[in-house]
Amino acid sequence: MPNAGTWLKMLGLGAAVSIGGPMFVLYIRPTDEEIFQKYNPELQKSSIEGRERREQEYDDYVNKLKEWSKSDKSIWFAVKEEEARRKVQVAESTTQAKEEQKAQRDEMRKELLGEK
Repeated sequence: MPNAGTWLKMLGLGAAVSIGGPMFVLYIRPTDEEIFQKYNPELQKSSIEGRERREQEYDDYVNKLKEWSKSDKSIWFAVKEEEARRKVQVAESTTQAKEEQKAQRDEMRKELLGEK
């Protein structure tokens, strides 16, 4: 049977590993700013330029998640419904664009035939 000294050593070592390990990782891990400074200048520039767009996309996504969570349905079903609506909108917009292109072509043909 282990004595009290062994128990204290074990507790001390366990505390050192469980507390010291994460502290060591925090100490050696570079900050986001340090990582950003190691980018080449072109990558830094493109990162800065795209930051607002990415933040806006993230905000939109979070707002959609909040909206979906208010629904009585599961979020997964709400997402599927949203995707279905988006597909319908894309299909409608493409058909509308095709109709507009066809109308433009018809007008151009009429103008060409009318001038000749």
